[in-house]
Amino acid sequence: MVDERNDWTLERNDRRIVFASGADATVFAESTAFRVTRHALPVWKVVLPIGGDVEVGGRGPAAAAPGVVVPPGFAHDCGTVSPYLAVFLDPWHLAPDTRTRLLDRRVVRRLLAALGDIGEHGPEGILDLAAVRAELEAVAGVGSAPDPRVRHALRAASRPGAGGNLRSVAAEVGVSAPRLRALAREGAGVPLVRLRRWARLRSAVAALPGRSIAEAAAEAGFADQAHFARTARGMLGRAPSSVLAGAGLARANAGIDLSDPPACSAEHRCERIPGFGFPIIEDWS
Repeated sequence: MVDERNDWTLERNDRRIVFASGADATVFAESTAFRVTRHALPVWKVVLPIGGDVEVGGRGPAAAAPGVVVPPGFAHDCGTVSPYLAVFLDPWHLAPDTRTRLLDRRVVRRLLAALGDIGEHGPEGILDLAAVRAELEAVAGVGSAPDPRVRHALRAASRPGAGGNLRSVAAEVGVSAPRLRALAREGAGVPLVRLRRWARLRSAVAALPGRSIAEAAAEAGFADQAHFARTARGMLGRAPSSVLAGAGLARANAGIDLSDPPACSAEHRCERIPGFGFPIIEDWS
């Protein structure tokens, strides 16, 4: 959870990366095609290619579409063949669902328009995070706000230099650590430890420009640079250095792991849901 707005842009040669984060959403935009390895997030992820398609693979055959909505906790790999924007929303912002939704081009255009001025290579102005959240709520349904004590725990994890343990955070809101974990599960459907890890990851990415990867990791409360890198690979499918490398800011000791995603197995069932305008990939695990 982020209350303060944080925006940055990195440019080098023909590659441009834009990051924006606030209370309504987090957005990461890249002016080139990119592929990420298998990962799972504790939040919603919406991939919006600009003019191309996104390919996403989970436990069944990969599917391609103009856009995709990936639910919290769904392990997948994905890639685009064009510039794209990825929108991340806290799990309670949208109605609970375990299905991965493939968006048609009409819906993708609506979402890109809500974000603001989007050119053929990405954002060309300030991104409207509140508007894209509202548009996604119209598409996928509105979620329920979590317990205020859970929100406090996530804010605490996002503080610069955050490193307090869960017991101390729980004491701040007058409950035990197990009770706070239970409140997160009940309200968000996601383990609190993963939500706190995501909050730190988002804070670390926000701090990358102008800092080394180790400095950004320390500021966000990670134990060290390796801890930051492992979390990024597990939740984003890419190393922090891959964000900075194309912008000429990667450190010499920050290796990039862009290995091929593992093969998928099992099957999904696809169907078209009336009124949504896009098919559904249902996770039957």
